[in-house]
Amino acid sequence: MSTVNTIEGLGLKDPPEIKKNNNTDDNELSLKEILNEKLKDINDLQIKSNEGTQQLITGEADNVHEILLNTEEAVLALELAVKVRNKMVEAYQEVMKMQI
Repeated sequence: MSTVNTIEGLGLKDPPEIKKNNNTDDNELSLKEILNEKLKDINDLQIKSNEGTQQLITGEADNVHEILLNTEEAVLALELAVKVRNKMVEAYQEVMKMQI
């Protein structure tokens, strides 16, 4: 039976540590900040759509077409957000499958 060599025996070293660059410009936003901003925008669209729907139900609405457009915009924005989330989850799963 043969023995298994350890990593030290192969001459492999630990990978170098990745240092975070904390010197970011004011113009640069992190992915988290961008996603939070866009989710707030989508939430605002949903709120605007709900308010328009309430106005339509109560008879306060003047322009039905604008309410329908706002509702469709909110639906499309939400669908896009779900697709982006799904792609991010898939990418994360692919990274986690990688062997080191």
